[in-house]
Amino acid sequence: MNVCVIREQAKPISPPAAISLSLSLSLSSSLMAVGVLALQGSYNEHIAALRRIGVKGIEIRKAEQLRGVDSLIIPGGESTTMAKLAELHNLLPALREFVGSGKPVWGTCAGLIFLANKATGQKTGGQDLVGGLDCTVHRNFFGSQLQSFEMELSVPKLAEKEGGTSTCRGVFIRAPAILEVGPNVEVIADCPVSSEQLKVAIPTSDGQEEKEFTNNRVIVAVKQGNLLATAFHPELTSDSRWHRYFLAMVEEAKEEATPSEVMVKYDLYGDGNDRAKKPYDLPIFE
Repeated sequence: MNVCVIREQAKPISPPAAISLSLSLSLSSSLMAVGVLALQGSYNEHIAALRRIGVKGIEIRKAEQLRGVDSLIIPGGESTTMAKLAELHNLLPALREFVGSGKPVWGTCAGLIFLANKATGQKTGGQDLVGGLDCTVHRNFFGSQLQSFEMELSVPKLAEKEGGTSTCRGVFIRAPAILEVGPNVEVIADCPVSSEQLKVAIPTSDGQEEKEFTNNRVIVAVKQGNLLATAFHPELTSDSRWHRYFLAMVEEAKEEATPSEVMVKYDLYGDGNDRAKKPYDLPIFE
């Protein structure tokens, strides 16, 4: 956690209060560990992004490892492949239980597809979803790998929470998009739909018909309770606000947990003495 950033946003506080705040933040960062689903995709990039803000990322490949973390990031990658690997390792029931428990989960790109209750544009035969996020997502809304792009997104809600400018860089790699959301889903960011964008179809609730998506903007970031989802890749940029935003969700969820409970879960994966052996940070897009 960056104490300086928080002090800039906060009201002036007395020296004793400042010392108490600094100690609290240091203790919080030293105890925090975030699980990152490490079956396939950009899990290394998420772990590097967490490390840059002083948080340990734990690679999750087995169902029992989920018991050692209080939050989870499901990274971008190839969603069908990730679903098959999750099924192979019998992870899907554990992931659904984790989401249903109210623990914070953030899905980026393929992770967004995983969390959606409904997905369209899937490969023949479809794929298993974890579910929990009340939305309909189109798997390849923006086209193939060749149609990948970057653009500035308006994110006033992110800036309000984490400071900085009211825009962020969105890296879209064969990206999905959210076509519809339920009443309890908060939209954090959307983006314009190009006139050249192929029209996509949305299945109706009865599944018998399809209607054409004709909006001129499409949703690319949402929050629903303990769930955060982005169609783009914040881990591939130097902007750490999305990871800090997720960590704030984790902190809020931990308010009811005792310090001993947090410490026990962290110690399942070591006491942090392996920091000297950490890999070099991965390159990021400025």
